[in-house]
Amino acid sequence: MERYGSHCEQTYRSNFNRKRSKCINWLLFNLSLAKRSLNMDGLLAIAINPCYISKSGKKTAHIGTFWSGCAGAMKHGLEIMGLGLVDVMANNCMMLRAHQTPGMSELKQRNRTLVQHYIGVIKRYSKELIKVTDIVVADAYFSTSTFVNGIAGFGFHLVSRFRDNADLRYLYTGPRTGKKGRPKLIDGKIDYSKLDFSRMEKLHIEGLEGKAYTLLAYSKAMKRKVRLVIWIMPNKKHKLFFSTKTSMTGEQVLRTYRSRFQIEFCYRDAKQFVGLTHCQARHTCQLDFSYNASFAELNAAKVMMKENNQPYSMASFKSLMFNSYYTKRIFDMSRIRPNQTLISKIAKELFGWQRKAA
Repeated sequence: MERYGSHCEQTYRSNFNRKRSKCINWLLFNLSLAKRSLNMDGLLAIAINPCYISKSGKKTAHIGTFWSGCAGAMKHGLEIMGLGLVDVMANNCMMLRAHQTPGMSELKQRNRTLVQHYIGVIKRYSKELIKVTDIVVADAYFSTSTFVNGIAGFGFHLVSRFRDNADLRYLYTGPRTGKKGRPKLIDGKIDYSKLDFSRMEKLHIEGLEGKAYTLLAYSKAMKRKVRLVIWIMPNKKHKLFFSTKTSMTGEQVLRTYRSRFQIEFCYRDAKQFVGLTHCQARHTCQLDFSYNASFAELNAAKVMMKENNQPYSMASFKSLMFNSYYTKRIFDMSRIRPNQTLISKIAKELFGWQRKAA
């Protein structure tokens, strides 16, 4: 905004804290953009994922030590909890909301854990989200009974991944004995080295390496039935995917979890092209506006590319926007108003010009 706008960075940053800025409902705004880009009648899921934001100093709101996936270590800075809407079949994601995470010292003062904070974020936006879909997809960090039971109170189901050695049991499907007491529920522990394929259904998914099987199983840790998918890779190792919504098919569970990675691409594009990490503010409201404005810009770019039948590429789109701005700037500074009909071909060539790779 500073580079191409008429004001300095501090002016924009100061305006992020005005009352009008606080009235913007980013979730509803991004949902309206998502309806123009995604198939809202298809299989949708709410993708959640924390994102580390580098930040120095000690006076910034909610600053602390957070996990950085790129560095593979805990680092000093900020963290945002991102909520994205994923179109599973199209493998596309639109960001809905970013919410800043308090530091560990603040959480201790509130007597809350990090997982409880993440549950609180979903609770805060649950009324709008549940109208779109009741499926939440997240990585293995969130596959705990605390998180599953927490979001279940708002009507959501979790699609995630178990540890490779998770304690899972077969469900008993035989006849009832007629004896008094609770009917038999489980029928032995699942041994991953000796799977009983007679109790499973094989999945046929195009492009999937290895073999995949699905069944209803019982999770001892979560104390509930889950739709389980066992993926046996070519190297004989296995991965366990699950959904607490047992009505989902095995293929839907696997595709939903694999589509979760689209939110990572949104973080990448937001950092590289729309200034997710550029704001120098220290106030909570200013940071919140900056993060959500970056994601809104990313969503708007996706919608514009789709409606103009352009393949998705933020690098190409940014180059196109820069060339359009640069050409218009030349005409404005020279105070020339050329005939748009006569120069239309030249203008299109200027707008579409890109630096060719060597």
